[in-house]
Amino acid sequence: MDETTAITRLKHLKKLLQIERDEDYLQYKEQFLKASIEQRKKNGVTWYPVKINSEELGYADLLQLEVERTTQLDGPHQFNSGKNITLFSNQSNNEVFEINATIKSAFRNKLKILVHADELPDWCYEGKLGVNIQFDDNSYNEMQKALDEVIGAKNNRVAELREILEGNDTIKFEKTNDDLIIQGLNLSQNKAIRKSLAAEDIAVIHGPPGTGKTTTLVNAIRVCLQTERQTLVCAPTNTAVDLLTEKLLEQGVTVLRLGHPARISEDLINSSVDGQVQRHQNYNEIKNLRKTAEEYFRLAGKFKRVFGKEDAKQRAAYYTEAKTCLKDARMLEDYVVNDLFNRVQVICCTPVTSTHKGLSRKKFNTLFFDEASQALEPIVWIPLLKCNRIILSGDHFQLPPVVKSLQAAKEGLGVTMLDRCIKFENAVSLLNRQYRMSSPIMAFSNNYFYNNELEADDSVKDHALSAEEDESFFTKPIEFIDTAGCSFDEEQNPETLSSFNVNEGILLFKHLQELINWHHTLDYTTSIDIGIISPYKEQINWLKENKINFEFNSEKISEMRVRTIDGFQGEECDIIYISLVRSNPEQQIGFLSDLRRMNVALTRAKKKLVVIGDSATIGSNPFYKSFIEYCEVNGFYRSAWEIIS
Repeated sequence: MDETTAITRLKHLKKLLQIERDEDYLQYKEQFLKASIEQRKKNGVTWYPVKINSEELGYADLLQLEVERTTQLDGPHQFNSGKNITLFSNQSNNEVFEINATIKSAFRNKLKILVHADELPDWCYEGKLGVNIQFDDNSYNEMQKALDEVIGAKNNRVAELREILEGNDTIKFEKTNDDLIIQGLNLSQNKAIRKSLAAEDIAVIHGPPGTGKTTTLVNAIRVCLQTERQTLVCAPTNTAVDLLTEKLLEQGVTVLRLGHPARISEDLINSSVDGQVQRHQNYNEIKNLRKTAEEYFRLAGKFKRVFGKEDAKQRAAYYTEAKTCLKDARMLEDYVVNDLFNRVQVICCTPVTSTHKGLSRKKFNTLFFDEASQALEPIVWIPLLKCNRIILSGDHFQLPPVVKSLQAAKEGLGVTMLDRCIKFENAVSLLNRQYRMSSPIMAFSNNYFYNNELEADDSVKDHALSAEEDESFFTKPIEFIDTAGCSFDEEQNPETLSSFNVNEGILLFKHLQELINWHHTLDYTTSIDIGIISPYKEQINWLKENKINFEFNSEKISEMRVRTIDGFQGEECDIIYISLVRSNPEQQIGFLSDLRRMNVALTRAKKKLVVIGDSATIGSNPFYKSFIEYCEVNGFYRSAWEIIS
């Protein structure tokens, strides 16, 4: 068989994935090899020292510990459940001992970890302990394995999907059911559902900001289940998977949420494997077996150092009994889990989690994949290998996937399956009615990204902070505050290389103080929620640390969130502030050139959007030039001098 264009491209994609993995590993090594232990603690990749709060029997003969950091309490960290770590000890002679472990659950200052051994080595009791994040290439391994299977596929459904996605074969649809109308959904949402259900191979639900993409997808899944016994539902982030699980449960769908408990919303734990196992009729039997095993392990643990044959024999006997109990518990638990996998209507998970052993032999007709703009193509193939067709949902003008290697990005690793499928016009359904922003806030992105195809629903098109009219700039739905000529020069943190702008932050808080006071004089009853966004982590850190220096009327604020753009994906607030940070004579804008991220930032506000930036720095970019012109034409432009003078 001759190599098709699809196979050639996927082989190249596999090489790019290896380049990305190598770059990721290089950056990881630099965090450890070039950084002192104090810097690693600050970066959130090391906790040292830690204390062991408890030891108990865990899953699969593994020892479970709870460890707690004793310094830098409440500081940010990168420890998440499922990540591999090393537990290490610095001895007095500078010798370092290590043992591998996996995080079972992560909290602000505590971790529950599974140590890859059935007892702790003696050195754990003799020196100061710490934990380091390990480089975890499990997702890379699974993506590479998936690509190998797709590349090697012949005369099967995977091979057909590979060629269809490449555009080498025609996308087929059954006749749409025009009688299908779901009450409460608009015309474009109903059309999208009808087209999705008629798809034999691929369909795309294109959901710009505020258009009810998740609502549409969940209803498509619900209707699909009228003809299919079970479906697989994926999204690239745990937050997105949680949202889908929550919405499906509200619709009365039975859902099994796969994933580590600490990465699942507490409200949804009952839908997880662990949560459902605990409610199963056989759970007490499993629990008793584990309890017995734990007692045997405790008895064996009393023999810390063995001096005689009889002691050694007794210790071995305890371990044998413990492991027998655990084996019986696991067999029973496997039966229960298998029963769960067969009974539920929807299995919801991230793509890598779809490799769960409970899904190893399962096949589905339909894969629903949400937030597809954020997923690398190889990661979508992981669950798609189990399915006959795929319904992609997302917006290719919003957050892209993270690609760390400049070379891999340049050569196309960041081109997603959604990017490729959006070109198949007959497969795409655009959701064109948005329910978040007032018309003026929507208008710029609508024109720049969506060919003016979006309409603001009547319920939001006239959104405003107050019905009162006055001469204040605060009544306007948008303000672009131009700091050009104010000498608000950006700075850079030499350790993180992230930019920040102190004067811009001060200006933002001063404006916010005045805005809240103004709103209070007009409306004594309504509180507002506020989001403060910046593309730069260092600016976010400065804003978080310094907001306590400004007095805000707390009675008027229901919530104030300060986050990077990625942290605001899928969220909204009455008022959004965006701090662009960059101000330099070279007109370098760095992250600001990522227009898809900026589109996310500009479309979070419901009633008022305030953007602060230096037109002399950003104005050379066509996107920002257009935005500034839009603000000038509509009376939304003002100079920072008006506020600071």
